[in-house]
Amino acid sequence: MFQTIQVAKGVNIHTRTTDQFKTVNFSVKFKRPLTVEDAAERTVLTNVMQHSNARYPSSAALRMYLDDLYGTVLYLDTTKRGDEHTVLLNIETVNDQYLKTGEVLGKVLELMNTVLFDPNFDNGVFRESIVTREKEMVIERIQSVFDDKSRYAQQQLLNIMRPNHPASISANGKIKDVEKVTPASLVKTYEKMLAEDLIDIYVVGDIDEKEMVDSLKKALPFADRAVDHAVHPTVESKPTETYVSEQQDMKQGKLHIGYHTPVTFTHKDFPKMQIFNGVFGGYPHAKLFMNVREKESMAYYCSSSYSSQYGLVFVISGIDANKEEKAIALIDEQLASIQQGEITDLELTQTKAMLTNQLKEALDSARGQIEIYDQYKELPTAFSVEKMAVKWQAVTKEDIVEMAKKVEKETVYFLSGKEDAPE
Repeated sequence: MFQTIQVAKGVNIHTRTTDQFKTVNFSVKFKRPLTVEDAAERTVLTNVMQHSNARYPSSAALRMYLDDLYGTVLYLDTTKRGDEHTVLLNIETVNDQYLKTGEVLGKVLELMNTVLFDPNFDNGVFRESIVTREKEMVIERIQSVFDDKSRYAQQQLLNIMRPNHPASISANGKIKDVEKVTPASLVKTYEKMLAEDLIDIYVVGDIDEKEMVDSLKKALPFADRAVDHAVHPTVESKPTETYVSEQQDMKQGKLHIGYHTPVTFTHKDFPKMQIFNGVFGGYPHAKLFMNVREKESMAYYCSSSYSSQYGLVFVISGIDANKEEKAIALIDEQLASIQQGEITDLELTQTKAMLTNQLKEALDSARGQIEIYDQYKELPTAFSVEKMAVKWQAVTKEDIVEMAKKVEKETVYFLSGKEDAPE
């Protein structure tokens, strides 16, 4: 799918030549082990670099220049996968082939160099006024989780299930760690990122691969770095509680249940576990949706998700507070029915079709191609939609029963409204 070339130790460029898009998409990914302190520093850093550099010291100046480049889109962000934290620089720009004067791509590469290597320093550190402003923005982003009750309930469940574990660490860090960030500490984080992070650079578009690699090597002159990060041993983390109930001023209750499975992303049974999740609650035809929501009208919504990096399965549902016990019992019944082999041919075939179509749809965008390849390249065998579809098609009802029996319920978290909650 992608051609990969190593341009320095720990630095790879992945190119995909395709006439599928009229744009050229870049994604530069800086990866290092995830810690809560680093997450806060790196998130503030991405905000600062997004909105200010030596050449374009204000957001307005940078936006004007991006508009001049035919509406080029540029943004930085942070994310996590497993025990890894990633800083992203994503750019989408028009392909020079569709312009009378083919100069945009060169200017975009110059801009990437500016954003990454020419920060807006004042006496050797990031400008304090900008750092202060962006810290406030990150704190607001973290606090916004509290306003979204479903996201809040899920984070609370994770905190209970896997305390001090990558699964419960936010890619944005914690407010107390954001508050500790200083212009000087940010410089250290910035220099460490450029010098030590493992780097993957992706390009998708109708490009000449050799020319593009040569241009990127000049624009992004990264030096060698240690190929293997010092691995932080993942803390063995167990649930602190099996049941937690909380009340806030809200109307609809949020019931979130966490399960553990030994089957993770690189496990040989990963495709089987994906099918199990699809049958359990991953899609509108699944047992949770059809029985808990539709048949019994027990929930406003009810679905499951599979976090393969951590070996966790989640059920989330919106219910009335007085239906909590019945809803939990009914959800338990759906898992038990799969464990007993009560799986229809339709549930199985629809799940396989949905997984395949979902993967194909994701690959309809350049960004989707980058994200899926970046994840699936971790698998021991080469990735393609066809190869994954073959693995899914081979999954039997007996396989799903086997997977269901490996799923163990660990924690129930219920967030409900107070009796005097406003309508």
